[in-house]
Amino acid sequence: MNTSLRFVLPASLAWLALAAPAAAQTTRLIDHNTLAWFTYSADHQVAAKWAVHTEAQWRRVQAGGHPQQLLLRLGGVYGLAKDVQLGGGYTYFVTYPYGRYPTAELGQPTPEHRVYEDVTFGADYARLHLTHRLRLEQRWLGLLDPARPTEVASWQYQNRARYQLAGQVPLQGATLDDHEWYVTFFDELFISFGPNVGQNVFNQNRLSGGLGHQFTKNFQLELNYLNQWTQHDTLDEATGRPVFENNNGFRLNVAYNLDFTKAHAN
Repeated sequence: MNTSLRFVLPASLAWLALAAPAAAQTTRLIDHNTLAWFTYSADHQVAAKWAVHTEAQWRRVQAGGHPQQLLLRLGGVYGLAKDVQLGGGYTYFVTYPYGRYPTAELGQPTPEHRVYEDVTFGADYARLHLTHRLRLEQRWLGLLDPARPTEVASWQYQNRARYQLAGQVPLQGATLDDHEWYVTFFDELFISFGPNVGQNVFNQNRLSGGLGHQFTKNFQLELNYLNQWTQHDTLDEATGRPVFENNNGFRLNVAYNLDFTKAHAN
């Protein structure tokens, strides 16, 4: 693939992701929420080509005053080649009732289990480093028991594909070194497919950008603006209209990687 196509294809996907909510029928209902996402992610090196991925996200709305979602992820990463990685693992996810049209059933937190597989590859364009990630998810969504709303009666299976384009640009030189600032951004498109998918074939899109600071090679802190469009899988019961969320806020991310191969060598 030539250099121009590497830019045009991701840009086209991002444009389609942003255009999808706007192209929805004009009778849609739109719910606005203010986001405050606190996230942690790290790849801990355990062998020359292997790392353990750990991730936690505590997502809140109403400027942080109310819970939105909880995510806990554990997986493995294999370095296939320079700037090419294969990954996979397990995600535990909980959605809390929030907004004017809550998706959490019966006013109770709704659990979800996921298994995922992904491939990530990157490339440098002068000072810009771009990363592409394609992820497939197998999801089991908890359906609560109306008689006992705190208990799961059954699990509904769904599939989802995700494509993320992320970038990083150092601000204090040609390369990113310790104690330096950088610009970071990403766009991620979510598409549901397969059985049990309702209205939300277009599942969601996240667009984010902001500043990061690299304290050391293994420790970064990032503060980003975050815009999220998401479509509910069912129509609004009262009006029969599709429901979209257009959420805006911030994302504070801590990345802290550990290298256990060096500790073992010592």
